[in-house]
Amino acid sequence: MFIDGNEMYVDNDEYDRYLDALYPGKRAADPRDPGERFLHEDGFYRWDRMGGHRETYAGLPVAGFRMLTGRDTVPDPSCFAWPLHGGEMYEEADGPGFTEGLEKLLTVVDGSGIQAIVVAGISARDAPAVLVANAHRLPRLRSLFLGFVEPDYQISWIQQGDITPILEAFPLLERLDVRGSEGLRLRPVRHASLKVLRFETGGLPGEVVRALGRCDLPALEHLELWLGVTEYGGGATVNDLEGVLSGAGLPALRRLGLRDSEIQDEVAAAVAAAPVVARLEALSLAMGELSDAGAEALLSGQPLTHLRHLDLHHHFLSEEMAKRIRRVLPDVELDLSEPQAHLRTWRYVAVAE
Repeated sequence: MFIDGNEMYVDNDEYDRYLDALYPGKRAADPRDPGERFLHEDGFYRWDRMGGHRETYAGLPVAGFRMLTGRDTVPDPSCFAWPLHGGEMYEEADGPGFTEGLEKLLTVVDGSGIQAIVVAGISARDAPAVLVANAHRLPRLRSLFLGFVEPDYQISWIQQGDITPILEAFPLLERLDVRGSEGLRLRPVRHASLKVLRFETGGLPGEVVRALGRCDLPALEHLELWLGVTEYGGGATVNDLEGVLSGAGLPALRRLGLRDSEIQDEVAAAVAAAPVVARLEALSLAMGELSDAGAEALLSGQPLTHLRHLDLHHHFLSEEMAKRIRRVLPDVELDLSEPQAHLRTWRYVAVAE
């Protein structure tokens, strides 16, 4: 039995039923995996009463605390995404903390079989250096999430560092997810295996976007950028996106998300003439401040009828424009949910702070 406020609950299941009834449709994680589809920002994660994850990453269940303690049998390392802690969930972690956390993990799990790691806590700044130093102990690592905390928990507080060494030290890495952008750095790099690259931020620095545009990523299929707002470090301009939109270093790209932007109209206008669009299957300009002006520019540019999916959810389009998009793209799967124009007199992105 435990207490939450003035209420008492017999066990976790009873509390779950209470929360599910209180927040219908808001707690269950979306069964689809980011990296295969563009999902709504509130559909990724589910938490229990103690803040523990109950979800999957890269198609694997995230191992909980009980998987790491008090077990008589050694779990199969390939069957889970393993959490790397450098301290408490909401405390900053440093290099020694992550070193200790990795050693604890590797005493329970055979590192040679680990395929996915999620770096938990609001600071992932020093995690890349620790992982790079131990790359020889993690030869099968294919998926890595830096900043694995709830998106609504002040995404702007999450500390990151230079992620370039990760791409240099793990040539077989196929997926990299980064949440938060404080201190985030990237240098142009070539990586032959990476298929999914996602940046979830309330503000993605322009220098990171420019470096990304100069990267050579021949296997990349899914690229997702939450561009954010200037107030939280989102200094990227349309010019910074030139390398990405050219598609020069992204020959295999099939899904492109330029999301959560305060300059979404300008981004839409640039996308309308971008060479990379012709070979996309899915495009997301969701979560931002897209208005009729941006939609008009998008529809006036190159044809989009080849797309299988166009995601514009959380938008500021008029009903007339939404109808026009449906009329022009009758065979494209459209997401025009979460219209905001009738709710606010000012525009805002879905995720900033």
